[in-house]
Amino acid sequence: MREHAEGATLRVRVKPRASKDAIEGVHEGTLNVRLSAPPIEGEANAALQRLLGRAARVPPSSVKILRGTSGREKVLRFAGLSAAELLLRLETGRS
Repeated sequence: MREHAEGATLRVRVKPRASKDAIEGVHEGTLNVRLSAPPIEGEANAALQRLLGRAARVPPSSVKILRGTSGREKVLRFAGLSAAELLLRLETGRS
């Protein structure tokens, strides 16, 4: 997790087509997330933005995928949040 002027960035590894949406936790500096959505036509990316936006208590539009839109490894930016605030919100909002 890093802090930038625009907001905190976070590395995420996505496991699509899971039985349910869930934030699994951090492993080797990457947040692991399971999504029930398939990786077709941006469905998994939209589901990821909704899930993490809800967990961080920000609108999904504040969660932007900076890198990795077509892969499982992604870098996301959470606009308007510091790294410390993002970490706190994700820990308390974990599903």
